[in-house]
Amino acid sequence: MIPNTIASLGFEYELDHIAIAVHSLEEGKKPYELLGFGEIHTELVESQKVLTGFLKLGNGSSLELLEPTSDDSPVKKFLDKRGPGIHHICLRVKGIDALVESLKTKGIQMIDQQPKLGAHNCRVAFIHPKSTGGVLIELSEPQHGSKDAHHGR
Repeated sequence: MIPNTIASLGFEYELDHIAIAVHSLEEGKKPYELLGFGEIHTELVESQKVLTGFLKLGNGSSLELLEPTSDDSPVKKFLDKRGPGIHHICLRVKGIDALVESLKTKGIQMIDQQPKLGAHNCRVAFIHPKSTGGVLIELSEPQHGSKDAHHGR
């Protein structure tokens, strides 16, 4: 599948976060706080029309809660269709531009043909769920000097 393809192309990756669509960060974070997840760090990502909230996990990865900020947000459409729940998984990668091009040559369908700016000033690109057995996968690469707050790196 995708991780094996990424590795076979010579690119490094690791799990960065799992994103969960919620109607409200305030309400959505409550069960995770009860489970002992770390403090939430929020950030508005205008390009995706979402307010994100990152909750740290002990292993360096995190949960990302996604609250739509407009009716035409992709996350709002997801919530309307499926309700709250897992939206995507994110893989932290190195060399995102070359990786996206390599995946496209392998026939992997990309939502983003080129990386764009995402949360924490990272460059991101999404792989279409049609290429991953129904799972939306985000590829993310921190830019030099970016604040990678959800990892504390």
